Amino acid sequence: IFTFCQSGKSVLANFISENTEGIGSYSPTQGLRILEYEKPNLNTNTKGAGCRFELWDCSGDQKFETCWPALMKDSHGVIIIFNPELPSHLKEIEMWYSCFVQQQSLLDSQCLLVAHHKPGSGGDTEDLSL
Repeated sequence: IFTFCQSGKSVLANFISENTEGIGSYSPTQGLRILEYEKPNLNTNTKGAGCRFELWDCSGDQKFETCWPALMKDSHGVIIIFNPELPSHLKEIEMWYSCFVQQQSLLDSQCLLVAHHKPGSGGDTEDLSL
């Protein structure tokens, strides 16, 4: 997961991987945090195929920018999470898309753009213009 600072990416990564670590507190990701997750049965019956994956929760802080090429190597997809209430995020989406999707030759189908409003912010009732 590649994104901006203070966008809620760690909260969403924890939710997806069913990790309850640090719920309710803000702690900036320092460099990289890897969450491993295994879902034994993807189908409703007990014979469904399983899936194992890693979520790479990468810091959006540009002081870690020199690490980004190593983090992107051999990635299978990118989730760009941003906070639409921060004007700087709206301005930087193209840079993130270029860096993490286009330069890695990923298809658009391998990219997900998520506008994440922090709970209680009131921003979830507004239309977003990108």
